[in-house]
Amino acid sequence: MADRLDALLHRFSVRAQTFQAGTLCGINDLTPDGDSGQLHLIRRGEVAVSHGGAIAARVATPSLLLYPRPLPHRFVIDDAAGAELTCAHLRFEGGSANPVAAALPAFVCLPLDTISGLDHSLALLFEEAFEQRCGRRAMLDRLFEVVLIQVLRHLMDNGQTRVGMLAGLADQRLRLAIVAMHEAPAQDWSLEALAAQAGMSRSAFANAFRDAVGCTPGAYLQQWRVALVQRALVQGRSLKRIADEVGYGSESTLSRAFKAQCGLSPREWKQGRQRA
Repeated sequence: MADRLDALLHRFSVRAQTFQAGTLCGINDLTPDGDSGQLHLIRRGEVAVSHGGAIAARVATPSLLLYPRPLPHRFVIDDAAGAELTCAHLRFEGGSANPVAAALPAFVCLPLDTISGLDHSLALLFEEAFEQRCGRRAMLDRLFEVVLIQVLRHLMDNGQTRVGMLAGLADQRLRLAIVAMHEAPAQDWSLEALAAQAGMSRSAFANAFRDAVGCTPGAYLQQWRVALVQRALVQGRSLKRIADEVGYGSESTLSRAFKAQCGLSPREWKQGRQRA
C-alpha cells in the first residue's frame, strides 16, 4: 500500500515546540507564535474554548485541540478546579502554505479516547510532561510530532477530511495517484497515466478526483509543484535547478506557472517573504 504521508512529511516537515505542561486556571489567551499552529492536550478538567469572543467548544473530557494555522484563541477554566494541559507550537515547514497545514480544518477538537492507537504515545507524553527528567523538552517535542501523525491518520481513516488533499489521500484508489504525484513531481503526468495509477477509467478518475480533492488532477499537480518551488526558493536554490527538479522545462515556464498560482513571480514572492 502506498504510504500516504511519507512524501508529504519528508518534503514538508513539522516541528513541535512545547510551551506548557501543567495546571492552568482562569482566562488564558493563546497567541500564535508567528506563522505556527498549536496543539493542546487536555489531560484533566473542563475548558471553554472561544475564538474571537464566540464559544467554539466546551471540553469536559480528556481531549486534543489542534490549530494547524495561526488562530488566536482563549481558554476559560474554573479557578478552583483548574485543568491539566500540555501544549506545543507546531512549526510547519512553509508556514500556513504547508500542504498539510493548508489541508486541515482551522480547528480540530477530538476526545482522546476516540483516536485509535494513541494510548501508548499519550501515556509516555503525559509521564514526561509532569516529571522533571533530563531531556524532557526534547522528548516532549518529538512525542507531540508523533501525536500529530496519529491524528492525521485518524482524520483520514475516519472520513473526517471532507474535501481537499487529505480527503483524496483517504480514498483507497485516489491516494495511489496522489502519492505518485508527490513522489515524482517532475514526471509528465497525463490524466490517463494518473487514472492508471488509481486503477480507474479516465472519466471515472477525473470525476472522483474533482469531487474528493476539489480541483482537477492537473491543477493539483501544479499546486504541488509550486509548493515545492516555494520550499526550494526559501532554501536558496536557483530557479534553473528547481525547474528541472519539479518538471518545468525552463525557468520561464516555471515562472509562468508560479505567477498563475500565486499572483507573483518567484522573485517577488521570495522578496515579500524576506520582508515579512
